[in-house]
Amino acid sequence: MRFVLPIIAAATLAACSPDVPNSAAGVGFGDYDDYQRQREAELAGAAAQPVTVQPPVATTQTAATQPADNTPVVPTQPAQVVVNTSNPSISDEQDFGAVASRESIESDAARLAAQREQYQVVQPTAVPTRSGSGGPNIVEFALATTNLPGQAIYSRNRLRLSDYNRNCVRYTSGDKAQEAFLKAGGPEKDKLNLDPDGDGFACEWDPTPFRNALNR
Repeated sequence: MRFVLPIIAAATLAACSPDVPNSAAGVGFGDYDDYQRQREAELAGAAAQPVTVQPPVATTQTAATQPADNTPVVPTQPAQVVVNTSNPSISDEQDFGAVASRESIESDAARLAAQREQYQVVQPTAVPTRSGSGGPNIVEFALATTNLPGQAIYSRNRLRLSDYNRNCVRYTSGDKAQEAFLKAGGPEKDKLNLDPDGDGFACEWDPTPFRNALNR
């Protein structure tokens, strides 16, 4: 009797409780199994569609970090240089092939004969002589003397030594000073005070180069 009463109470409560509505009702499916199959089909179709991923926009910072192109560089061949062999200003007389193609033994002999006809022998003429109006010749004077520069031969007034340098600066070169010295009566006389040491050479003029030129 003790166990019968709880069973009767549970049956009474079950009879009084309302029916639990179907969770799938009202959504267009007859039961939950149909809904589950349709849901799985939709999920499978969504997974099968490819997803397009847009590449990131390159900025200054990202562009600098991009790896360099590893495509091998193929060297280009330089353009061939075309030599114009028909230039009339360039002689090809040293080219045996070019000469042999246009010349023969007969034509070469004729050309040599024409050149011999144009050959002229110039007869030597007499060397012109100096008229003597140009003044003293320092070259002849250098070759006619044998003393060395500084070796005194002629007597001079030592008191005039102080004016020597001042007188020499008037001439642009030693040759000009020597010409003026000889023209004024040198080497015996030194009217211009250009040869105070008496060697016959004005303003330290040196006859050695002229003497060496004769001995070569």
